[in-house]
Amino acid sequence: MVKPAQVLVVAGTHGNERNAPWLLEHWRRQPEALQRHGLDVALVLGNPAAHKVNQRYVERDLNRCFAPELLADSSRNEADLQRARQLLACHGPDAEAPSLVVLDLHSTTSAMGNSLVLYGRRPADLALAAGLQGELGLPIYLHEADASQTGFLVERWPCGLVIEVGPVPQGVIQAQICRQSQLGVEAALAVLAAAQRGRLRLPAELVVHCHLGSLDLPRHPDGSPAACLHPELQHRDWRPLRSGDPVFIDPCGKEIGLALPPDLVGESVCPVFVNEAAYGEKGIALSLTRRECWPVGPDWLLALTDIASQLAQRGAPL
Repeated sequence: MVKPAQVLVVAGTHGNERNAPWLLEHWRRQPEALQRHGLDVALVLGNPAAHKVNQRYVERDLNRCFAPELLADSSRNEADLQRARQLLACHGPDAEAPSLVVLDLHSTTSAMGNSLVLYGRRPADLALAAGLQGELGLPIYLHEADASQTGFLVERWPCGLVIEVGPVPQGVIQAQICRQSQLGVEAALAVLAAAQRGRLRLPAELVVHCHLGSLDLPRHPDGSPAACLHPELQHRDWRPLRSGDPVFIDPCGKEIGLALPPDLVGESVCPVFVNEAAYGEKGIALSLTRRECWPVGPDWLLALTDIASQLAQRGAPL
């Protein structure tokens, strides 16, 4: 018999992010920790091969392997891409035991604190994020319209988001980071359960930091860094910047200011993922966002309620 639809919790999409996988083992030993809301939760280690060797990925970033055209390309068989296909075959919305909601647990080396990451504006995703922001006050980074960064895991499920916690060094487990991740998952399950019961009340507004673009370090012609992040910007994620504010500094102490395009001059922008260790290879020293307040749309709650209503365990009381 086909199992009921599940909430999929993925830890270790990046193999050197160790806190969520450590939590995963705790939840497997004590499954009652995630059962208080009556939802059927599937726990999955995202990239076991990368986790085994404590690397972000084996050949290709797993969290960039979920673009439909890449998944469908039979000529591509990197280990991480094969893992993406396997995750969808086992837990995707069209699998025998489908998961309709995915929570992808990550950690960052940047001083982001606890935050949520969305990849687009699907109403159910926005409703889940709004519910979490209402419960925990978490900032939300909306990463969209970035042609150089695509193929994220949560995009392949009907509803999903990333719970991002930090700062923590790669390969290191810290009790506080684990606790914050656990609170994020518990709060997300509570929001889904409330939507399932028709009791979810969303805030009137959603505060979102919308992606504007990313900046790389200044570089020499050979590609080596010509400057590093300015010390006044280090550990200052989410804090407003204006055109001309120092963002980089060269070895001689020369400051390099923020150069905004004409349509943004005079506005403040907020940096995120500042000096994230994993993003150096992607040519990203920080990303810039614009803070926006959106009225919560009535279709958001309807979309999440529709999905959440399918998550009830068969025969389980609500």
